[in-house]
Amino acid sequence: MTHTPTRTPPRRGPLVLTAAAALLLTAQLYGAAAVRADGTDPSVPPGTEASASPPVRVDPNDPDLKLPEGATLAAPKVLDIKSVVEDQGGEERREDTNTDVTFALQAEVLFAKDSAKLSDQARSRIDAIAQEIKKQHAPQVRVFGFTDNLGTHEHGVVLSKQRANAVQDVLSQELNDPNVTFDVRGYAEDYPIADNSTEDGRKKNRRVEVTFPRTQS
Repeated sequence: MTHTPTRTPPRRGPLVLTAAAALLLTAQLYGAAAVRADGTDPSVPPGTEASASPPVRVDPNDPDLKLPEGATLAAPKVLDIKSVVEDQGGEERREDTNTDVTFALQAEVLFAKDSAKLSDQARSRIDAIAQEIKKQHAPQVRVFGFTDNLGTHEHGVVLSKQRANAVQDVLSQELNDPNVTFDVRGYAEDYPIADNSTEDGRKKNRRVEVTFPRTQS
């Protein structure tokens, strides 16, 4: 019996970057380090995911890129860069991506317990969000309400929707713009951003999120 020797594919050498490409990579990594990541991303209900800009086309034959013989570039991919800022008490959270701005307000700063009636301090916080919506010239605004996992799901759906409606009503009055459309929903305990097994986590999950397109840098 004869044995056919197994051919070992040639090993690809490391990717060599020119000075210009290395400098660009360093700048990208430095920018990414400035983005805060606390491990608790705001919710992403179905159909509301952010979309990154189309990737820049890269020419694999560009003389500034040196690749091992037979190697090719991987398919280009653009990731959303996300910046998250939260106040010290965690009562308000702002998230900026390439495409959207999201404000998350804890229910305790807007409503009394198990209530959809806005508190006295709620309007000033909502007005500040309205000013940002005006600044971005946003044509569409999403207002989503959320609860923790205590109580029934049915009650949570009703309460979270009522709270979202209350915030939307103030935004609509402040914007006073018939060209702005609203998408208002109540998700109850779905899409938590923290652990519902602790009171601190449940407090973060009881919230109203306001999201709108980002048009200004």
